Amino acid sequence: MRTTALPPSPTSVAPDSGQLRAPYAEAVLGHARRDWLRLNVPGHAAAPGSDLADFFGARITALDFPPLLDGIDLGPRTPLDEALALAAEAWGARRTWFLTNGASQGNQIASMVAPALGRTLVVQRSVHSSVIDGLVLSGLDAVFVHPSVDTAQGIAHGVTAADVAAALERTPDAAAVLIVSPSYFGAVADVRAIADTAHAAGVPLVVDEAWGSHFGFHPALPSGALSSGADLVTSSTHKLGGALTQSAMLHLADGPFADRLEPLVDRAFRLVQSTSASSLLTASLDLARRSLVTEGDATAASVEAADAVRRAVRAGGRFKVVSDGFRAFPDIVGVDPLRIALDTRVGGITGHEARRLLFRDHQVMVEVATDAAVVAVIGAGRVPDTDRFVDALHTLPSPLAGSAAARAVLELPAPGATRLTAREAFLSPTRVVSAEQAVGRISADTLAAYPPGIPNVLPGEVVTAEVVDFLRRTAAAPNGHVRGALDPGVTRLRVVG
Repeated sequence: MRTTALPPSPTSVAPDSGQLRAPYAEAVLGHARRDWLRLNVPGHAAAPGSDLADFFGARITALDFPPLLDGIDLGPRTPLDEALALAAEAWGARRTWFLTNGASQGNQIASMVAPALGRTLVVQRSVHSSVIDGLVLSGLDAVFVHPSVDTAQGIAHGVTAADVAAALERTPDAAAVLIVSPSYFGAVADVRAIADTAHAAGVPLVVDEAWGSHFGFHPALPSGALSSGADLVTSSTHKLGGALTQSAMLHLADGPFADRLEPLVDRAFRLVQSTSASSLLTASLDLARRSLVTEGDATAASVEAADAVRRAVRAGGRFKVVSDGFRAFPDIVGVDPLRIALDTRVGGITGHEARRLLFRDHQVMVEVATDAAVVAVIGAGRVPDTDRFVDALHTLPSPLAGSAAARAVLELPAPGATRLTAREAFLSPTRVVSAEQAVGRISADTLAAYPPGIPNVLPGEVVTAEVVDFLRRTAAAPNGHVRGALDPGVTRLRVVG
């Protein structure tokens, strides 16, 4: 497995650097300290003694301001402008947009600007469902590049530059290439090679880097997608970057497509961004950027904490570290050290059951479970009680030990054939039928085992028996959930016609 190039450590920041400031967050805090009579929205108007203030604390409600305030985001060279410029500088972008509807908003923007560049999006099949939502909004055709699949774990990884080149050769009207890196399990793609391939074909590369907002901020971390040649990057800053839930960023590289993309992205951003963007979420993005840039030592401690878990798991001998097997896949060139993916099935318990018991009996929350594994994450700059996690893991029962079921992994199903575009299927007349009757019909919905939210069936794809079985078994597992399903058990599906 080839290691991605590492950037210099940003741990030493010049005392006069603007990166030491959080201009938007500081402006909001200063505004809240003044003695306001608030006769505007939000309706709580920071009233002391309200239910909100009692529940969240008076400081939270006092900081909850609407947009368009002088000295914050209105006027020339506002604190918001400064915060956006600092974020662009930190991530190496030409321009950055703050998103308050998550990385999903960034993926939708990317899908919506692509029609100005061509008619077909070359897209990794294992993208987040928000990309498919973007295809519904934009009406673009899509050519899918299928990722490698680890059948032993039942998980999808990434795509290679050769995969992308082959897709581009059969797509003369390509608008852009869109891939995911890192994957939900921390697998990092060769973004540089894929960017070179896309650029050679005359199209930009969009990277859903939702899980890599922290990349590039310490030598122990992989390089970020922008520094590896990507043109537009979605960054889910709330995941491991330290911002509040639902806050994210969209970064535009200063590359060959910047002049054309910038006005398109700006217009699409205004189309899908709330006119009441949260000051709390926006301030958290400003603060998260400052922490990532200035607290390199804290990030190093987070990496060491994650490494300690992996060492303990290997030494314990019961479970396995999933990333130890990444070298077998040519599409993986690096790994996110803050992602801890553990094969629990080899230790006699499914990932779903392990997650349920960790939550119920040990008050330990992991990010996601599959049939075979659990994935834990450590945010950059955080050092949780990893000993507690390891101890809880090794007290889990082994209901599958020695049985044939221990080797029977719930495999990812191959997607059905594409018959319509996502938009055509979504807007077509539909009917609801039983899951059994849906087999062989065209799906009108996106259905995805969630998390990670990778669609197992798309609007316009033929529903297969294997997909139905996978989704129903996922839904029946502890904490199982299928995003987009009409009912919890996936007993009915919406089909075209």
